[in-house]
Amino acid sequence: MDDQESKPALQVSRREFVEVAVVSGLAAGVPAAAQTPEIKPRIVNCTFTINKQKQELQIDPRVTLLDLLREHLKLTGTKKGCDHGQCGACTVLVDGRRINSCLTLAIMQNGREITTIEGLAAGSQLHPMQTAFIEHDGFQCGYCTPGQVCSAVALLDEVKAGAPSAVTPRMGEIRPIELSDDEIRERMSGNICRCGAYEGIVAAVREAAGRRRV
Repeated sequence: MDDQESKPALQVSRREFVEVAVVSGLAAGVPAAAQTPEIKPRIVNCTFTINKQKQELQIDPRVTLLDLLREHLKLTGTKKGCDHGQCGACTVLVDGRRINSCLTLAIMQNGREITTIEGLAAGSQLHPMQTAFIEHDGFQCGYCTPGQVCSAVALLDEVKAGAPSAVTPRMGEIRPIELSDDEIRERMSGNICRCGAYEGIVAAVREAAGRRRV
């Protein structure tokens, strides 16, 4: 007897094949889905001093300092520009030093003192750097201005501390740094003004430095 004649023919219609495949796939997928645990964000307790006010907050450890300031504390003076640390619009002061708040997690600044553009003025009295920016038209659209001002304030502290820049002559010498226009441009190079108000910005920093006698 021929081998093919000895085997019973398996006849399955196309419709039956599809139905069996679908049911089998669903059955196989149910246990896997049921075993997937629900992922909940872990909330942590943090304490900051923001614009001289102590803040005890419960935050998601994945949130950036920029988003904490803007979205949670409504301190919207700090701007979100590129969100990649390239434009400087989000510059704030942390323990007096300027940082890009979009590049740091808020939890990393736990326990530190943070100053935003809202915290520079003393009530209705503007910070000298803010006044200088107004007097010298150091802005046009104003979007980058909060970051520019915060960066400029930190710049003066850096110069006072004797921190050199890439254009500082005789960097190895310990002496007062002359805050030339080149020094100002180099030290402010991390803050981009898309309107091109750089001449006014340089003049404003120079004016504020003269008042402070850097």
